[in-house]
Amino acid sequence: MAAQSEMSFWDHLEALRWMLIRVFIVLGAFMLLGFMFIPYLFDHVVMAPSRGDFFLYRWIAEAGQSLSFVPDFMGKPFRVDVINIKLASQFFIHMSLSFWLALLITFPYLIYEVWKFVCPALYDNEKKGVKWSFVFGTVMFFLGCIVGYSVVFPLTLRFLYTYELSPNISNQLALDSYMNYFLMLIFMMGIMFELPLLSMLFSKLGMINRSFFRKYRRHAITVLLIVAAVITPSSDPFTLMAVFIPIYILWEISALLVRREAKTECD
Repeated sequence: MAAQSEMSFWDHLEALRWMLIRVFIVLGAFMLLGFMFIPYLFDHVVMAPSRGDFFLYRWIAEAGQSLSFVPDFMGKPFRVDVINIKLASQFFIHMSLSFWLALLITFPYLIYEVWKFVCPALYDNEKKGVKWSFVFGTVMFFLGCIVGYSVVFPLTLRFLYTYELSPNISNQLALDSYMNYFLMLIFMMGIMFELPLLSMLFSKLGMINRSFFRKYRRHAITVLLIVAAVITPSSDPFTLMAVFIPIYILWEISALLVRREAKTECD
């Protein structure tokens, strides 16, 4: 049985209204708070991959001294010259970063509010599974954002900014372009890390099982290599593998989390 008695349509609408009010209040409060810290975070976090002392560049440069397959270009001086070419860009980016920071910080609370809203509609035996799905999805989203910030965006930025069509062209990166790539790649990796959760959902609906992952593993490797190549359009195999391996691990994790295929009577 469901945890609570059945609610009318208007009761659900009222619960949804109050949920949205609480969410917007919390989101707005963190936006105002984050607005004060954005200048510091922008210099020390957002712009950190644009400098040669970023931790990933230093680790790869140190590894390149002892490992022959690690590219040596990471040891070269690197700095991105970011310029602003639109009058209002700095103000709007300040506002948008406040929003994205608030959304990132309050994401667990938003998931909790969604859980509270859907919980009364679930049966007792469904609540535990859905609760852990919310927790697992939240953790994987943050893990994906970390991988996006620590690996995918820095490698993409470094390759594209240092790519040279002609020595007569000097690179200067517009602030809007930098921020678009920064936010897109980080949140795209966060969403991509939800693959295991989606696989679990499709498995519970009976749409896929473990044999699906065995059957299409070779196809998946090809597709994921293409995805990694699109994300980081580099001819360097080390950079390609640095993006491909985390995505492929997601595929294997998904294969472990789905149900096994049903055994037939002949098995």
